[in-house]
Amino acid sequence: MSMRLEGKTALVTGATSNIGRAIAEAFADEGAHVVVSGRSADRGKEVVDGIRARGGSADFVRADLDGSVDASQLLAEEATRVLGGRIDVLVNNAGIYPGDTTAATDEKTFDQVYAVNVKAPFFLTAAVAPAMVHTGGGVIVKLGSWIARLGVPVGALYSSTKGAMETLTRAWAAEFGPQGVRVNAISPGVVLPPAPGEAHPGEAMMKGTPAGRVGTPDAIANAAAYLASDESAFVHGTVLDVDGGRTAAAVIAG
Repeated sequence: MSMRLEGKTALVTGATSNIGRAIAEAFADEGAHVVVSGRSADRGKEVVDGIRARGGSADFVRADLDGSVDASQLLAEEATRVLGGRIDVLVNNAGIYPGDTTAATDEKTFDQVYAVNVKAPFFLTAAVAPAMVHTGGGVIVKLGSWIARLGVPVGALYSSTKGAMETLTRAWAAEFGPQGVRVNAISPGVVLPPAPGEAHPGEAMMKGTPAGRVGTPDAIANAAAYLASDESAFVHGTVLDVDGGRTAAAVIAG
């Protein structure tokens, strides 16, 4: 264990399952005190208990990031309190994915997806970044998606929100980087928890890629740990593709 985040504090949203859980666990394994945030107290307790059982430091803070300013500010305040007065690393991971076509998407769904995927992390960053500046600096990691840059026939709404997050990553790097806060993003490919013997429709999307398979949450967690650590001190405003080569290369079978 390298303990790259020893002495650091971190808030990970959407941390009770899949990618968010893997990131929270990886950060704790690297020595960080982690606030696991999500809507389910039961799942949050499970993640925290697992981290503590391995000797890590974690606490759960429930949050329903519905896009309201109040919800984002309340999470920032409570996480800061639990973490002893500062947040060194923020991971904006929470999001929702409706896979409807454009014509099948109603206004309520549109507003909800933008509220959760864009407004909530926007106002959470607005609450956390200035405090990071005040305490001497910090790191913000955002989760994008490969379909923000490679179009697919369904999910236009979701992909547009992830495009917004990638744009915000660059804008915030310019805004907060000179003040000591590094902002970067990770763009995952199709990522699924290990499920031996079970087929998933997402597997077809990774055919013809260099990796030739779906990814697992730990691949994204490893990238997040790198971006959160001092090893990436010269990395600002980048979107790190961890997608098995989905957006970079096509493998043509002979």
